[in-house]
Amino acid sequence: MTAQLRGKVLVTGAGGFIGSALCTRLRRAGVAYIAAARARGSDSTAAALGLGDFASAEWERALSGVEVVVHLAGRAQLPAGAAGTDVTPYVVANVHVTRRLAEAAAHAGVRRIVFASSVKVCGETTRRGHPFGADDPPAPKDAYARSKAEAEALLRAICGERGLELVILRLPLTYGPGVRGNFLTLLAAVAAKRRLPLAGVANRRSLLYLGNAASALEAALAPPALAGHAFPVADARAVSTPELIERLARALGVESRSYRVPGVALRAAALLAGRHAEVARLLGSLEVDATRFRELSGWTPPYSLDDGLRETARWWRMQHAPRA
Repeated sequence: MTAQLRGKVLVTGAGGFIGSALCTRLRRAGVAYIAAARARGSDSTAAALGLGDFASAEWERALSGVEVVVHLAGRAQLPAGAAGTDVTPYVVANVHVTRRLAEAAAHAGVRRIVFASSVKVCGETTRRGHPFGADDPPAPKDAYARSKAEAEALLRAICGERGLELVILRLPLTYGPGVRGNFLTLLAAVAAKRRLPLAGVANRRSLLYLGNAASALEAALAPPALAGHAFPVADARAVSTPELIERLARALGVESRSYRVPGVALRAAALLAGRHAEVARLLGSLEVDATRFRELSGWTPPYSLDDGLRETARWWRMQHAPRA
């Protein structure tokens, strides 16, 4: 897939969770790339480039000889201490930075931008049998998702006007070594053998293992048929929350301690505890159909759910191994 490339690949957010995995994959594949991060040192190779604050970065010096930009940098959560109603951090990181990068890329003669967006652009939940698919219209529900939808729209406008190819990948919850957020919270709870009242949850959630995310991004670098579309990308099969807990426990080598509590009781307790959004993600469905991306790119997820959970569990055990 990458054999069609003649120039370099610029990876923004190269020091991040997905960015570092993608750079490792490109390096092993012999693809020339530039690893752009805020501080140099995120990538140990000569390809690393520290640009400081991306909102004021001089992108021109990073784009020399670049054919494809993979834009991973962005903000998914508010910084500590920020007011919950302040959308500025999302707008600056996800919209302003994207606009400046796209304009600089057009000026530099870049051929394609691959933009890592989120399935949350399409909404927070799906109905059974109705997963989000390719080119589904945006219907964002929170400030983060709205900022990603706005970034998608401005990229379509800039790329359309300036003649750049645009490929949008809408990623679901991504897990793997180094994972943070809600997945890490669940992982820690399962590892600690905590009793979890989730055995009766009948939902379907699409996930994306880190290795599959890097593989999909590499697959999006060159195929002409991908240009102009937004694709959800995910592991080969969706999973329910109870099944995920069982498989996590198996990967960790511990006993799963799930038990049944009616969903209405869980939601009521979460509302009283101020954790409605967090619990809603555990109870609700968010499923995507990645068929169109697989057909047009020739991509197949190289790792199964169990593969990904084993690697994540191995990382967890290393992080929590007794120190000599």
